[in-house]
Amino acid sequence: MEKIRTGLVGFGLSGQVFHAPFLHVHPGFELTKVAERSQNLAKTAYPYIQRVRSYEELLEDESIELVIITTPNEFHYPMIKDALYKGKHVIVEKPFTIASAEGYELQELAKERSLLLSVYHNRRWDGDFMTVQSIVNQELLGNVHSYEAHFDRFETEVNSDQWREKAQPGAGIVYDLGSHLIDQALTLFGQPYEISADIWVQREGGHTDDAFSIRLHYPGLTAELKSGVLVREPGPRYLVHGSRGSFVKYGIDPQEGRLKLGALPTDLTGTEEEKEWGILNTEMSGLHYKGRVETIPGQYMAYYDQFYKAVREGGDVPVTADSAARVIKVIECAKMSAEEKRSVPFF
Repeated sequence: MEKIRTGLVGFGLSGQVFHAPFLHVHPGFELTKVAERSQNLAKTAYPYIQRVRSYEELLEDESIELVIITTPNEFHYPMIKDALYKGKHVIVEKPFTIASAEGYELQELAKERSLLLSVYHNRRWDGDFMTVQSIVNQELLGNVHSYEAHFDRFETEVNSDQWREKAQPGAGIVYDLGSHLIDQALTLFGQPYEISADIWVQREGGHTDDAFSIRLHYPGLTAELKSGVLVREPGPRYLVHGSRGSFVKYGIDPQEGRLKLGALPTDLTGTEEEKEWGILNTEMSGLHYKGRVETIPGQYMAYYDQFYKAVREGGDVPVTADSAARVIKVIECAKMSAEEKRSVPFF
């Protein structure tokens, strides 16, 4: 297996939890350099890598084929552009860019230069979402007319040192957690015809949005995506209702939590305990069924498996730039809807 020599930009939560461990154990990747501006966390965790202090120094290494960008959102567009001009394939953390026009521009640039560009929307490989996707695709609920997804937290204090909570471009919960929920809804149902949204600040002293309700409107179906940071007792993560039945799922995929505790991806299991399984209540072939459905094991490694094949075998990237740019377009429409207090066509 010919390894893909890889450079990682940034070593915060995303780099430490969602990327470096997978590059460390995957036989198809070789993590060679990490751009870490002031600390030495990457070198401590992975002594074999070379730590560099600037993005420019990393890009000058002609042996690096792939650059993975995990910087604050406002830097995604220029850094992706620079990497593509240097002839590198790129994986960038979600959200893709701040503006959808930037995303589509980068998509065309990658195409022109015959390079691969993908966005790390890892929540497509959450076991709970994969289970919902399977139920919907098999039409076990009949025609779906109502879909509701939540990504809630309980964080009463505003962390003014965290860039996601500052009044700066690309900050706020819509770009952060909303991009996950939007990507999942688009994966399930495709492009909506209209979007309506409420976006607000829940916490006193907050500088950017920390709660939202975004509604994607389809013929005969509304997909409502909700998130807030003052949810002490979480409700269902997914509620899906159709013409023949319903599916309700509590709890969140365990992969992130286990990675944060130090589990290696090779030892990682996305399986859930039976008490966490969702409840399916439906009619199939004239028979009524109500009971728990075993959650499909989540598998974040599948993202890197597919990206490797795309580089070495010419397959599709796991998340296309086009699909990720559509997520940003939904965010733009949702923000316009919230500001203007009206539904906005998905243009």
